[in-house]
Amino acid sequence: MITIVNGRVWTGDPARPWAEAVATRQGRITAVGTMAEIRALPGGGREIDAAGGLVTPGFIDAHIHMIAGGFRLGWVELGRANNRADLVAAVQAFAATRPAGEWLLGGDWDHERWGGEWPSREWIDAVTPRHPVWVTRIDSHMALANSLSLRLAGITRDTPDVAGGAIVRDAAGEPTGLLKDNAMSLVERVVPPPTRAQEDAALDAAMTHVAAQGVTSVHHMGALPPAGSWNELEIFRRVHARGGLRTRIYATVPLDTWPRLADLIASGALGGETGRGDAWLRIGALKSFIDGSLGARTAAFHEPYADLPDERGLFVADQDDLRRWMIGADRAHLQLIVHAIGDRANTVLLDLFSDVVAANGPRDRRLRVEHAQHLRAGDLPRFAALDAICSMQPYHAIDDGRWAERAIGPERAARSYAWRSLLDHGARLAFGSDWFVAPPTPLEGIDAAVTRRTLDGRHPGGWRPEQRIRLEDALRAYTTGAAHAGFQDGFTGRISPGLAADLVVLDRDLFRLPADALGTARVAATLVAGEVVYELATSSSR
Repeated sequence: MITIVNGRVWTGDPARPWAEAVATRQGRITAVGTMAEIRALPGGGREIDAAGGLVTPGFIDAHIHMIAGGFRLGWVELGRANNRADLVAAVQAFAATRPAGEWLLGGDWDHERWGGEWPSREWIDAVTPRHPVWVTRIDSHMALANSLSLRLAGITRDTPDVAGGAIVRDAAGEPTGLLKDNAMSLVERVVPPPTRAQEDAALDAAMTHVAAQGVTSVHHMGALPPAGSWNELEIFRRVHARGGLRTRIYATVPLDTWPRLADLIASGALGGETGRGDAWLRIGALKSFIDGSLGARTAAFHEPYADLPDERGLFVADQDDLRRWMIGADRAHLQLIVHAIGDRANTVLLDLFSDVVAANGPRDRRLRVEHAQHLRAGDLPRFAALDAICSMQPYHAIDDGRWAERAIGPERAARSYAWRSLLDHGARLAFGSDWFVAPPTPLEGIDAAVTRRTLDGRHPGGWRPEQRIRLEDALRAYTTGAAHAGFQDGFTGRISPGLAADLVVLDRDLFRLPADALGTARVAATLVAGEVVYELATSSSR
């Protein structure tokens, strides 16, 4: 038995929102009550002293890329580059540590940090003559290749563009090294696949990393080729078979493969009463895309971009195909999880969801819109009407808020990351990170949702402060809301007897901090299934 005492327990349970202590046994919460009540329980065991901090349900990251995130912990990191010189120096330094011929991967560069100029292969060719380079923008909807990578991929001035993507070219028609959305596959298909040992190590690194952030469960959004979501599911199955999972995983696969997923569930290969897995690894969800991203200017909008008046973004999938796949998958009782960022993409997706409901009738299907970043006013009430979940990532708002109005103007920015408006219209929120695109840090996400202070410090009162939400709303989105989004609200997401003992201990009580101090809180301990998977060295226990 493990007990947690001497803190304030926010349970997420409306029937009993607050307590003083929690007891767990055999992976389940057995009691919630006062310190005296919990200490009077028989059985002994370990006691964790919360030292006046806050105890919450384990954080659920409702949108994450676990394998890619784990790999990126060991790849070149360009997110701190503030100018061309920074980016070049970081690539050069990393190249010096790798043998000739090895691909340099990773990136997370953000051209908005240096005023919006897009990088090109000419920036990095001189420092990478013997290394192919493929480094993504922070949103992973655009990536930079050096000349060696382009040559290996067979990309020349004569290479045609790819539907739903673009090869960026200079004034002379030569590829600059930048590829957007579907065009990225031209390089990705020649990147050598990792070994099994490397894949397993990446997952292990990812689990260790998210545990330190208080994350106990994740909704894994899969990968683009060459890794592939089905291959990543095999990684999870392989590690789970030897008892190696320390994070609960709800894994998605691509929408167009829905018959394969339906067959896998019917086969019972993943076990569980429904064939969808167990408490550690579950399946049943399908991921797809409507459009690209705001940063790459490929998110689909009704009106042109403010800074690119000839562009409205793009659709990365055929709508007739999407409709056919969605209706078939939904008929098989599989969950639909679809990326939509621009306001036109969200309109189209809500239309498609309406077609699904009309075709297959009412049911508890928990349709999900991933990101839902920019919305038309008329679409705000449609989420609740369809019972469609807004699966959003608060960190993106304080990142994009530095420059979004330059891209789409103030009117559309007023309905960007519209958490308050969505809640007011009765929509459900589920929060996540989109790691590797953004850090998998729920405490930063909570701070972002409550304050909306942008990363550049230029909006101390919050960017579009009318869309801020209450601390309790943000906590619910990372716990009960995310649990609901993954069909796990009867298993986790609250601190109630009988539910999974997935818990987080914070070193201070968020509810007793001023909003501008939320960022000072730290995770003191993380428990999954009643086992401590992360603990600060200063945490007190006996």
